[in-house]
Amino acid sequence: MNTLVKLKNILLMSCLLFILISCSNKKEFVEEYNKPATYWYNKMIIQISGDYLDDADDSYTSLESEHRNSPLLPTALLILANGHIHQEEYALANFYLDEYITKYALSKNIDYVRFLKIKANFLGFSYQLREQKLIESTLAEIKKFKLNFPNSEYMNLVNTMEARLYMAKSYMDYEISNLYKKLDKPKASDFYMQKAKNSWLNPEEMIKPKVPFYRAIFE
Repeated sequence: MNTLVKLKNILLMSCLLFILISCSNKKEFVEEYNKPATYWYNKMIIQISGDYLDDADDSYTSLESEHRNSPLLPTALLILANGHIHQEEYALANFYLDEYITKYALSKNIDYVRFLKIKANFLGFSYQLREQKLIESTLAEIKKFKLNFPNSEYMNLVNTMEARLYMAKSYMDYEISNLYKKLDKPKASDFYMQKAKNSWLNPEEMIKPKVPFYRAIFE
C-alpha cells in the first residue's frame, strides 16, 4: 500500500512539474513577440557573434516581419550576409544580398553590396573543373559592376577577382581541349583551345591547381 501511495505521489509531482514547465515555456514564447526593433537587432548581433547563424536568421525574420519600415533593416541584412560569408555559407549570403538589392537599390552604398555579392560568388568557387555557370555569371556581374561603378573604392579587389576567374575559365577550356585531343577530335580541341586563349593569353603556362587526392579522381 505504501508503495502504491509513493507511486501516486511521484506521478502527481511529475504532472505538476510538467504543467509548471509548460506554463514557463508558454510565457517565454509569448514574450518573444511584439518586441522593439532594437531588441531583435541586438539579439541578432549577439547570435552572429556566437556563430549561431540559424538563430540569427530567425531573429532577422522577426525584425523584418514586426518592423517592416525599421531603419535597422538594411544594416541587419548586411551584417547577416557578412556572417554567412564568414561561415562559408555563400548561398545564404547571396539570398540576403539579393534581398538588400531588391529593397534598397538606391542606397548610397549599393556598390558595396554588389561587391559583396561578387565576393560571395568568388569564394564559393571551389571546384576548378566544374561550376562553369558560376564563373560565367560572376564575370557577368563583374562586367556590370565595372560599368555602373567605375570609381568604386572596391574596384581593385574586383579586378583581382576578375583576373583569377578568367584564369580559371581559361584553365577549364584548356583541359577540355586536351580531352578532345585525346579523343582524336581536333576541331573540338582547337575550338576550346581558342576559347582558353581568349580568356588568358598563354593557358599552357598556367600552373595547374593542386587538388586533394580524394577529389582528383573526380575532376
